Formats: sequence, structure tokens, C-alpha cells
Amino acid sequence: MKLRRKRKFAAEVATSSLNDIMFFLLLFFLIISTVANPNVIKLLLPKASSSQQLSKKQVTLSVDGNKQYFIDRKPVDPANLETELQTIMAGIAEPTVVVRFDKSLTVQDLVNVLQTGAKLNIKMVMATSK
Repeated sequence: MKLRRKRKFAAEVATSSLNDIMFFLLLFFLIISTVANPNVIKLLLPKASSSQQLSKKQVTLSVDGNKQYFIDRKPVDPANLETELQTIMAGIAEPTVVVRFDKSLTVQDLVNVLQTGAKLNIKMVMATSK
């Protein structure tokens, strides 16, 4: 009596290495996204329901929780803020400043910065997070 073995070929896909590949891709994109962040100064921005996009050359004025002022990541003394903005905006036709203001600061601090911009006829736009 001759017994036959069933020799059916079953196709398999080895998926054991896919977990490692997905982990490395996730890690790679997380590292790249933190390196590619143009605004290095960490601030907690207030929230807004809508946003406005700017298409012109923009200057960023950041104020952190310790009331340290930065113009395009360069520290600026608050007493010299008006003169610094005036020198930077000298050659720009329609000057626009994006104000990144920490939400832990008072409204009066924000008003002082906005008054400086109004005195120099600079359009100021408040940066918020969604």
C-alpha cells in the first residue's frame, strides 16, 4: 500500500521584518520633522479658529514667557525693539511682522508690542496654533 503525502505549495509572505522597517521610517520622519522646524524658540501660542497665510517676506518677532524678545531668532533688548524694527523694515515696501507671543504673558505686554508696530506703520499679524 502506497500512501501519498499532500505536497501542496502554500505561498507565504514574510512580514516579520516589516515591523522593523516601519519603526525606522517613523523614527526617521520624527527626527527630520523636529530638525526642519524653522522656529526654534519654544512658545505656547494661543489658539484661533481661523488662520491667515502671508505670501510676502516676513519678519518674526517672538516673545517668550520670560519677556525675552527675539527678531528672527536673534535676541533683542526690549528698550531697543523700536529701533531694531525700524532698521530691519527700512527697505521693505509693505512691512509685515509675525508676532509669536507666549500665552502666559499679559495682554498689556502684547499691546505694548503692537503699539510699537503701529508707531512705525508696520502691519503686525498674531501667530496662533490651531
